[in-house]
Amino acid sequence: MEASKKYTCVVCPIGCSVNVQGKDGEYEISGNKCKRGSEYALNEMTDPRRVVTSTVLVKGGKEPVTSVKTTAAVSKYKIFDIMTMINNVTVQSPCKIGDVLIPNIDGAGTDLVVTRNC
Repeated sequence: MEASKKYTCVVCPIGCSVNVQGKDGEYEISGNKCKRGSEYALNEMTDPRRVVTSTVLVKGGKEPVTSVKTTAAVSKYKIFDIMTMINNVTVQSPCKIGDVLIPNIDGAGTDLVVTRNC
């Protein structure tokens, strides 16, 4: 099946408009001004990934919530499942930046960590 998609690269401030055309796992990439642009577009086409940021409830803290994030980008297709897990977390104060709340949240070794002391 032939696929064609246009992306705006976000790797650097230039913001190249990168075209990806592919068929049977073979991709032709054009419009990028550097190698990073072609890598970005190919990853977006084949395995889009995002760092997930959110908040979790805090028990016994000064603030009702604290911020959290994944330690690496996770598959875009797993984000809703990951958010379901995050929405069920309550952390007990005190907590500190870097505390692991959910180890291996994506099944690929990525952890969910606290990003603000509480």
